[in-house]
Amino acid sequence: MTGSGSFPVDIVLFAMVAVFLALRLRSVLGRRQGFEQQPIRQPVPTPGGPVIEGRAEPVPTRPVPDPASPLGQTLLAMGRIDHGFTAQRFLDGAEAAFRMIVTGFAAGDRAALAPLLTPETMAGFEAAIAAREAAGERQLTEIRRVLAIEIVDAALAGSRAQIQIRIVSDQVSHTLGPEGTIVQGTEAVTEITDLWTLERDLAQPDPTWRLAAARSA
Repeated sequence: MTGSGSFPVDIVLFAMVAVFLALRLRSVLGRRQGFEQQPIRQPVPTPGGPVIEGRAEPVPTRPVPDPASPLGQTLLAMGRIDHGFTAQRFLDGAEAAFRMIVTGFAAGDRAALAPLLTPETMAGFEAAIAAREAAGERQLTEIRRVLAIEIVDAALAGSRAQIQIRIVSDQVSHTLGPEGTIVQGTEAVTEITDLWTLERDLAQPDPTWRLAAARSA
C-alpha cells in the first residue's frame, strides 16, 4: 500500500481501527447488564424466629393464664410447692415432650416413650405399637411446626398436679402397609389439634411431667 520511502499509512489505519474497537469494547463491558448476576446477600435474621430457607420460622403462640383467674391461681399454688415451676417453663418442656412422644410413637421407640408416659398410657401405646408391628405396618410422622401451645385446665390435689394443654401443630403423618402403600393418613401437611393431660407429684425430686391422657380435638 505504500511506495518506497513513503509513510506507512496502512499501519496507521490498522492502529486507528484497533483503538476504536478497544474503546467500543470497553464501553460495553464497563456497563452493568440486566442479566448480570447480582452480589449474593446473606440473609438477615428476622426477630421472632430463626431464618429457614430464606423465611422466618414463626415462634409458637404460648399464652400464659392470667394469675388472677382460677386457672392462674392453681398454677401459682403449684409454684409454691415446686419453686422452680412457672407456666412458661412448663410450656417449654411440654412442647419438647410433645415432639419426643409423637416421633417416638411413630418410630415404635419404647425406650424413649417409657420415661415420658404414665404406666397406664404406656400400656396403651405399647398395644398400638405391637398391633402395628404385627400387621407389618410403618408409621411416618413429621412435625413441621408447632403453631400454638397453651394451658387450658389444671388441678392440684395435695402435691399431685395435673395440667391439660392444647397443642396445634402442622404434621405430615401416614401409615404404610406391608406393600409400602399408604393405608392411613396422608402425605399432605395437616393441621392437628391435640389435648394432652400431663401429671406429676410436685413434692418428688423427679421434674418429669408424664403424659396421662391424649386425644385429638
